[in-house]
Amino acid sequence: MKKTTFAILVFLLSTLILAACSSAPAADDQVPADSEAVAEGGAQATEVPTETAEPSPTPLPPTATITNTPDPAHTLTPTPEPTLTPSATPTNTPVPDEWLTPAPHAPDVQQPAYVESECSDRFPCNEDAEAWEQRIQVPEGFEAEYLAYIPNVEYPDRAAQLTSLTFGPDGLLYVATARSGIYTIDEEGNVELYVDDVLVPTGLAFQPGTDRLYVSNRVEDLNVGGEAQVSVIVDGQMETLFAGLPCCYVGMHGPNGIAFGPDGYGYVGIGGRADHGEVLDGSNQPDEMEPLEAIILRFSPDGSEMEPYAWGFRNPYDITWDANGDLYATDNGRDGEVEDDLFLVEPGGQHGYPYYECDGCFGIPDDVDLVPPVHRFQPHSVNAGITTYLDNQFPGYYNSLFTTLWTAMDFAERVVRYTTDGNVSTFATGFAAPLDITTGPDGALYVADYATGIVFKLSYTG
Repeated sequence: MKKTTFAILVFLLSTLILAACSSAPAADDQVPADSEAVAEGGAQATEVPTETAEPSPTPLPPTATITNTPDPAHTLTPTPEPTLTPSATPTNTPVPDEWLTPAPHAPDVQQPAYVESECSDRFPCNEDAEAWEQRIQVPEGFEAEYLAYIPNVEYPDRAAQLTSLTFGPDGLLYVATARSGIYTIDEEGNVELYVDDVLVPTGLAFQPGTDRLYVSNRVEDLNVGGEAQVSVIVDGQMETLFAGLPCCYVGMHGPNGIAFGPDGYGYVGIGGRADHGEVLDGSNQPDEMEPLEAIILRFSPDGSEMEPYAWGFRNPYDITWDANGDLYATDNGRDGEVEDDLFLVEPGGQHGYPYYECDGCFGIPDDVDLVPPVHRFQPHSVNAGITTYLDNQFPGYYNSLFTTLWTAMDFAERVVRYTTDGNVSTFATGFAAPLDITTGPDGALYVADYATGIVFKLSYTG
């Protein structure tokens, strides 16, 4: 059994030192407590087979293209926001009230007492499945299973840094890592390399009804002058769908989580190029924002159409659609005292960034109406991955949202549940740095831990 004392100690030191930064993890060999998306990524472009038929999506409205004038968040002098007509309203049946009733055995779970291991003073060895299963605490009637461990390609004695995961039409779990490729994991926990020519992919999503895997990644990490893109992988072959996306504040903030909506179009969250909308020259003056930064971007599956769908997101790490056709997004707040947010996304709305009520921030103009979050997490919680539970394995949990709190703080390192009536409760604790979460075809939840390279499976046992 491999020991990973060094990696974990480095992770703890960096997270404690950088805990004042609320960004998703940087793509290096440590885990800083900065909540922005993982940094610098890229891909080798190869042709995607064209024979796979795509579902015909609902046409996009002929408004708000990428050449439109930015909304008030993009300039000091407010300009009118483009009128963005929502896509066709989904015909989903409303969720029955009884499906939203909290399960009787879902109490708030407390961080368990830790028994010291020879690997670190807080965490078991990365490959010690039994110790990790004892450490992860879930509500009564549930169990946590250590599914698989992915090592770091460059440093085999360390863990890979897991950034995103999704299930494919073949039933396999696809897991993205920083600098170690994209892997598949079967139901027995067997790990195989799928693609190795991507650096730091931060979003994965299959187009429904196809074998087309969409990946968000970075091309150049040049801080504000960087470039990112969205690619498509079919049968292990990758092709760039569209490039030229802005990035990368301190090596972070770029395109993140991807999800396909009920309109047949893809959606991806793209972070801002600064901490709070400033010019990064030390002047602390507002920057002239690019039209495609700090937004949720909508795009056609073939990449021929794309447009801003909503504005004002500092670093939206992940997005999800619920059973009623509503889009939710996690958003990491400004470094410092600003909370991390969960938004019910309003099409065409301005959701806050770069306007904050805090020291050193740019106040909210009188003529700008902001969409408020549906929930605010404690600063530095770093709510990152999110999934909507649309299965019936968990009794009373249908249409609940589950999100990960990534940062290495005693109030984070966990998975929390949000219900559409506004209730928030802890669901599972004991992780090191849970970054992404998804629902499997078996009705279980799967959690990718960035710090340890472990994928956990959370199931209901009765």
